[in-house]
Amino acid sequence: MDLAAFRHSLREDAPPPGLSEALQGLWWDGVGDWDRAHACAQAQDDAEGAAVHAYLHRKEGDLGNARYWYARAGRRPADGALAAEWEALAGELLGAGGAAPA
Repeated sequence: MDLAAFRHSLREDAPPPGLSEALQGLWWDGVGDWDRAHACAQAQDDAEGAAVHAYLHRKEGDLGNARYWYARAGRRPADGALAAEWEALAGELLGAGGAAPA
């Protein structure tokens, strides 16, 4: 799946099957369900999950918590537009395969 197809899937009722928890988190955020997005990001205990987790707390306005999750992800805290961060994360995770771990 590419970024355009991922964006198009936001018109559906649920994320496409086979996505990692981190990508499901971005999908739920993309349709406006922060709580479900957060649960998905929290469920993926690795750098990808932490990166989405960081983005979500930044979006929420909890910058201290976001900084913690950026550090867990091995990333510098983002400071650009939230939409740009969402798109970059989605593209990165989709490029990495984006599938749920086997």
